[in-house]
Amino acid sequence: MNAPLTPYSPASPADTLRAALAGLLDGLPPTQAARAVDRLIASYRGSTPTDAPILRDRADVAAYAAYRMPATFEAVRSALGALADAAPQGWAPGSQVDVGGGTGAAVWAAADTWAGERPVTVLDWAEPALALGRELAASCHRLASVKWQRSRIGAALTIESTDLVTVSYVLKELTPDDRRAVVDAAARSASENGAVVVVEPGTPDGYERIIEARQRLVDAGFHVAAPCPHSDACPIEPGTDWCHFSARVSRSSLHRQVKGGSLAYEDEKFSYVCATRFVPEPVAARIVRRPQIRKGQVLLDLCEAEGGLGRETVTKRHGPLYRAARDADWGDGWPPAQ
Repeated sequence: MNAPLTPYSPASPADTLRAALAGLLDGLPPTQAARAVDRLIASYRGSTPTDAPILRDRADVAAYAAYRMPATFEAVRSALGALADAAPQGWAPGSQVDVGGGTGAAVWAAADTWAGERPVTVLDWAEPALALGRELAASCHRLASVKWQRSRIGAALTIESTDLVTVSYVLKELTPDDRRAVVDAAARSASENGAVVVVEPGTPDGYERIIEARQRLVDAGFHVAAPCPHSDACPIEPGTDWCHFSARVSRSSLHRQVKGGSLAYEDEKFSYVCATRFVPEPVAARIVRRPQIRKGQVLLDLCEAEGGLGRETVTKRHGPLYRAARDADWGDGWPPAQ
């Protein structure tokens, strides 16, 4: 029998989610959880899109949530943070629809990004995932009214009008035609003051799916708010490299058991695009690789507003800018806000 989830406390959504996930596998033998995770990893790394939910039962969903939900949460929260930075001052979504949301990581990420409550609907075709998502959300009063709706994610998908559509770690599971249909449905559903955020694994094929989604959104009249500082074509030559970023994730005991790792953290690589109906205020440039810190200088690889890639060398003679460069991280905007 599963232990009850942590009751509501005034902690942040991120802290509340960690507490809820901590007891999720109580009562489930560690070997069973590890086997479920191994099977899920094999399914998600496969090259053939599925025509049925990967998450089949409570054991699958619990293993997925405990193992993958923290990483998905951190990746989506990073993307939403970039959207918040690019949005006009005071902008916040009045509503959210999470497409293929499963156990609701993107819903938690939005709650951790913007204060207040809003109408939220999670669409997914796996009933066990929706049931556990509902159970987890009960531990956070701001998510208590979320609607968990079973829906096939594909060509027939319809989405109600909303201010924020999140589509995270979903497109890989779909056929090419269904991917395009889902992105188009997300674009149609975004309100005149709305945004669409798509997140995929930070792999070459994940980046390709993001680039395709990005182009469809631009063709539908959206502006790219992040990570790109422009809405022009990506300057990366296809097949030579890919744009991705990294979010640090605290490792649970299940992470360490399955991966055999000793570190208390791991880095989740992800690719993403945030596109808006409104005109955003993107950064002047985005740091697209880890800064290289050398004696007396920092090398920054940048995607620039003019639509190209460049490298900036910041040295000690730049004073405060040099100190900012030493503190800068992969994925940050550049130069820093004054």
